[in-house]
Amino acid sequence: MGSAMRTTIDSAGRIVVPKAIRDAMGLTGGTRLDLIFENGRLRVEIPPAEVEIEFPEGGPPRIVFKDDDVPPLTDEMIRETLEAVRDRRL
Repeated sequence: MGSAMRTTIDSAGRIVVPKAIRDAMGLTGGTRLDLIFENGRLRVEIPPAEVEIEFPEGGPPRIVFKDDDVPPLTDEMIRETLEAVRDRRL
């Protein structure tokens, strides 16, 4: 389990996510989140991207993101992810 950080809910019901957590989760303004309430706890998750698989005639299957706000996957993102996973295994 991660470390705890305390925050407050304002009169409009908004929760401020501390910067350290936003940075760690890669959250920016407009990021969609799922709030799950279970067993007396509130859990915040980034929802999975909605995708469809297309089967173009004569070509390989293709994954198409239904959300327009999914950033394109870059070589740099893949490299950073691989390095992060490798670092955790050591």
